[in-house]
Amino acid sequence: MSSHQILQFRSDPFVLSHCFRHIPLTGSITLQSPHKQPFSGPQFRCRRSYHAGVRSSTIKAQGTNGNRKKEAPVLETETKSIELKRVYPFHEIEPKWQRYWEDNRTFRTPDDVDTKKPKFYVLDMFPYPSGAGLHVGHPLGYTATDILARLRRMQGYNVLHPMGWDAFGLPAEQYAIETGTHPKATTLKNIDRFRLQLKSLGFSYDWDRELSTTEPDYYKWTQWIFLQLYKRGLAYQAEVPVNWCPALGTVLANEEVVDGVSERGSHPVIRKPMRQWMLKITAYADRLLEDLDELEWPESIKEMQRNWIGRSEGAELNFSILDGEGRKTDKEITVYTTRPDTLFGATYMVVAPEHHLLSHFVTSEQKQQVEEYQDFASRKSDLERTELQKEKTGVFSGCYAKNPVNGDAIPIWVADYVLASYGTGAIMAVPAHDTRDNEFALKYNIPIKWVVKNEANTSDDAKQVYPGLGIVENSSSLEAGLDINQLSSKEATLKVIEWAERTGNGKKKINYKLRDWLFARQRYWGEPIPILILDESGETIAVSESELPLTLPELNDFTPTGTGEPPLSKAVSWVNTVNPTTGKAAKRETSTMPQWAGSCWYYLRFMDPKNPEALVDKEKEKYWSPVDVYVGGAEHAVLHLLYSRFWHKVLYDIGVVSTKEPFKCVINQGIILGEVQYTAWKDQEGNYVSPDTEERLSEHQQVTVPEERVMKSGDYFVLKEDPSIRLIPRAYKMSKSRGNVVNPDDVVLEYGADSLRLYEMFMGPFRDSKTWNTSGIEGVHRFLARTWRLVIGLPQSDGSFKDGTVVTDDEPTLEQLRTLHKCIAKVTEEIESTRFNTGISGMMEFVNAAYKWNNQPKGIIEPFILLLSPYAPHMAEELWSRLGHPNSLAYECFPKANPDYLKNTTIVLPVQINGKTRGTIEVEEGCSEDDAFVLASQDEKLGKYLDGQSIKKRIYVPGKILNVILDRTNVKVTTK
Repeated sequence: MSSHQILQFRSDPFVLSHCFRHIPLTGSITLQSPHKQPFSGPQFRCRRSYHAGVRSSTIKAQGTNGNRKKEAPVLETETKSIELKRVYPFHEIEPKWQRYWEDNRTFRTPDDVDTKKPKFYVLDMFPYPSGAGLHVGHPLGYTATDILARLRRMQGYNVLHPMGWDAFGLPAEQYAIETGTHPKATTLKNIDRFRLQLKSLGFSYDWDRELSTTEPDYYKWTQWIFLQLYKRGLAYQAEVPVNWCPALGTVLANEEVVDGVSERGSHPVIRKPMRQWMLKITAYADRLLEDLDELEWPESIKEMQRNWIGRSEGAELNFSILDGEGRKTDKEITVYTTRPDTLFGATYMVVAPEHHLLSHFVTSEQKQQVEEYQDFASRKSDLERTELQKEKTGVFSGCYAKNPVNGDAIPIWVADYVLASYGTGAIMAVPAHDTRDNEFALKYNIPIKWVVKNEANTSDDAKQVYPGLGIVENSSSLEAGLDINQLSSKEATLKVIEWAERTGNGKKKINYKLRDWLFARQRYWGEPIPILILDESGETIAVSESELPLTLPELNDFTPTGTGEPPLSKAVSWVNTVNPTTGKAAKRETSTMPQWAGSCWYYLRFMDPKNPEALVDKEKEKYWSPVDVYVGGAEHAVLHLLYSRFWHKVLYDIGVVSTKEPFKCVINQGIILGEVQYTAWKDQEGNYVSPDTEERLSEHQQVTVPEERVMKSGDYFVLKEDPSIRLIPRAYKMSKSRGNVVNPDDVVLEYGADSLRLYEMFMGPFRDSKTWNTSGIEGVHRFLARTWRLVIGLPQSDGSFKDGTVVTDDEPTLEQLRTLHKCIAKVTEEIESTRFNTGISGMMEFVNAAYKWNNQPKGIIEPFILLLSPYAPHMAEELWSRLGHPNSLAYECFPKANPDYLKNTTIVLPVQINGKTRGTIEVEEGCSEDDAFVLASQDEKLGKYLDGQSIKKRIYVPGKILNVILDRTNVKVTTK
């Protein structure tokens, strides 16, 4: 297919050459100057060619009359082609083998496997298929799991490596509202795009096991799990404060709210109480905490979960509310504290704006201020409210409470840094020994009383806030019957708890930061909750398991109702039903499950995806569980992984699964950032200023400088035209808003899927964040080209490659065997340790060594191709086929290193000339004097001392030294 394009050019060859990256593979092109004038009149027909991995090109210009031809200058730095001659034919190889794998179902894991063989279940955190498709950051984890899967197959394991789609959720619903497209249609379209992109990268997924959380056959079992939770009292309804977004018409999770607005659409979010479905994850808090120790997870992830669960030991203490005359009332505020030893230092109390007793004790004088503050606090997420760095705000309730140990009347304040969802929603504030309380007290001029002495602090600064443990002081009350002076904080804590329990002022308490899981969303595009609400009593009953799946009704209007009722309430005929037991009127639950629901257990369904009778067959689950390696982003460290662990433990308790934990090993890949952007500043006159010379850069205009105008100067990046101007380089996370998204389709088109896979693994350590650099891919592309030519040979005169190979049937030499087995040992170890980048380095070293050999024995090249195959499967399959193998190499035995060839049998031999050491050579153990001398003569550094010189004698101590004594009387070189 041909086409014609008109491109503008400038005199800069780089700019002109860059244009040719994007022209079609065949056709013609017209070059124009910036003034729309054709370049010298002719139409240019361009050719791109590659030779030995080096790009070169010629531009041939043909006049409009077709008679005169003119050759333009060769631009060595780039490719300019329409008829593209690639360094190796990846554009033919890759589609060919992708078709082969699909037609032959090469990577299908049979339903019934030989359970005597070891298993390897490797899983990606499955994607949400958005309309934007993949960017180059996504394949990083997918490539890693694919390499591991391919290695284990070749090592004789049964491998389960599936892919599916987490496809319910708000994005598809919002797109439906905006465009009028049903979310199901959008979701299916997006899935098709993602699937096509993943297949183009050669991932060895078992596509027969593909699943989507939106399919009724799948969410039937999501609903079934919910019913098991409901039957065991782990699913219940409660009135709780939630993040309500009026514009989206739904409740949002904390992580979906940023700076008081919805992450999607930036709509205002408020806090308001609503009756919601909750899952009692707190019932499993201790088990979720204890079992972390058994997991092969990054310690940082385990620590995040520990902090999220937030188990702490302390006490609940009761403070009586005082009336206007200072007398005790019958109402008490209960606080939770981990520091009972500081009770005498409590000089005020703080209750959350949502505290259930606030309306009962706030004074009439303060009521308006408190209500305004409650409205203010309702617009913040829990994360924003508890951020340590934020300025503390609050209002006085007008009321006081009694400190139970010293009888002090302390003011009750309302402040948003206390949450109703943590502890009791109230705290005793000890500003001398808590940083947040101290900041608040200083701001509002509240007394501060020190009751814990820091023994290590001998300075005059002893009255600074001290949140640590120490020796208690100023803490005695005869009236209360409590004296903890001079006790350690730990001893004092125990004594205060004992006193509180004895006097009825409180009790010992274990608390958790972990809150029950808010499980309802006021959305259409989600799993229906299989619950009926009886009209007469309002009682909830479960839908019969035999009636599952409870499918979504078809709706054309997904917009929010504006009343807080979910969109499903519009499906009146679906909502109105009857109690199947009594025949009396009932209604279906109209909230849907959150997106997390379907992703909590998908790893189990992959084991048995077509089973209509059970969530998973017991024998299959017993064989495949747990997931051996689970790879995904660190952003899922807490919520998804914690929710999955919770559901798994419930399923373990009811006998559905055989393991206590779902994921044996979790690996978080690093983020691939967009290409580096260079920022400069201009003053009001348009002159550049450096960040090191101008302090008030915020007053100047930021501008982005193209890479071609940037150069490195020492430790800095500077403007080429003015090196005195320093620039700030920075790479950002890929996003459409920044315009730094790189589409993998474009990379595959220009360099091939194997090059993309190899580059993503070669960029740096797998777990580290890395910066994308499109020019960097050319290095691994050249490596693949060299590998291709090593086996196939140089291209023919027309740029094509012959069908055969240059591989011989010669017996390998000892040197060749040692080189191969060093590579085998290196690559195997690095893949198994997920050090993929250094594994590639090992293969590059092999290829460099192989280019120095006079032949390429089959016994060396074939094992190397098998080593390459997990990384670059398309090329490896093609080379394997050309070596005469009729079947895929996917199940060939992965090479094993022979330790006999790994022994280091070489030594470094010092070489002296006339008694002075001039260098060293590497020789085999037992090397003869003659061989050692020949190696020394061929050495570039030593050869200059021996060239043209006569040798008087040689002194050789095997394994120790070679000393060459020169005869200065003649210049004849001898070997004796």
